[in-house]
Amino acid sequence: MATTPHRPGILDRVLRRDSSIVLFCVLLIVLAASWYTVAGIGMNMSAIDMTRMAGPIGEPMRMAGETRWTPTYAALIFMMWWVMMIAMMTPSAAPTVLLFTAIKRIGPDKEHASRFSLYFLVGYLVAWAVFSAIATGAQWGLELIGLSDGPMMTIRSKALAGSVLIAAGLYQFSSLKSACLRHCRSPAQFLAEHIRPGTYGAFRVGAIHGAFCLGCCWALMLLLFVGGVMNLYWIVGIAIYVALEKLLPRAKWLVPLTGIALIFIGVWLVAAPLVAQG
Repeated sequence: MATTPHRPGILDRVLRRDSSIVLFCVLLIVLAASWYTVAGIGMNMSAIDMTRMAGPIGEPMRMAGETRWTPTYAALIFMMWWVMMIAMMTPSAAPTVLLFTAIKRIGPDKEHASRFSLYFLVGYLVAWAVFSAIATGAQWGLELIGLSDGPMMTIRSKALAGSVLIAAGLYQFSSLKSACLRHCRSPAQFLAEHIRPGTYGAFRVGAIHGAFCLGCCWALMLLLFVGGVMNLYWIVGIAIYVALEKLLPRAKWLVPLTGIALIFIGVWLVAAPLVAQG
């Protein structure tokens, strides 16, 4: 009995359509978050202005006036951090989101694959909302004890800035970093272990993926306190590096090399004032 040659079927076209829809939504979110970040997220200055005014590490430009922490200002700072995390972290999560969409399309949830993918992305971004809340509290605390410049939102102590760099460098060698990065680099294995049906299942697996991503990158994000929370050079640089860590799994030298570089620069910053005094 003759068989008909294989031709791309309806399923292939649907998969491409769903992937296109999800990718478009991801790009739209990244572009909107990036624009909002550059515009200054409701601050008195745009990120471009703050980048131009950035000083050396540990020596931010001093500006007249002090910030006053009110509930409204705290909410604004939280949104600043969260929108910035969305702009920085969503691109590196895109491959996992697209793979999740493809898996859902061939499973029992195939009728709502695109919608479940958006729930996955929401869960992922909620994990970074938790980090943003913690970062907001840390920023308030640093300003309260005089170790951060309020208007420029940057650590004003070379010793503290150097210590943050050293801590971030040491974390690059930790087992927790390695375990979390392994999950981020293997989306197929991660989804095989954690995927669940339904709306809550999509949100849950997205949140878990976000938690692993957070465990991988939280120390790197603290470097924004060193270079300037709204310094575009640091924002773009860290975002690119995070993407390289996740998307280049064969570049095993990248993580330890970055750790060594961070430790070296941190030690230099901590030692510089002591050498100057001596």
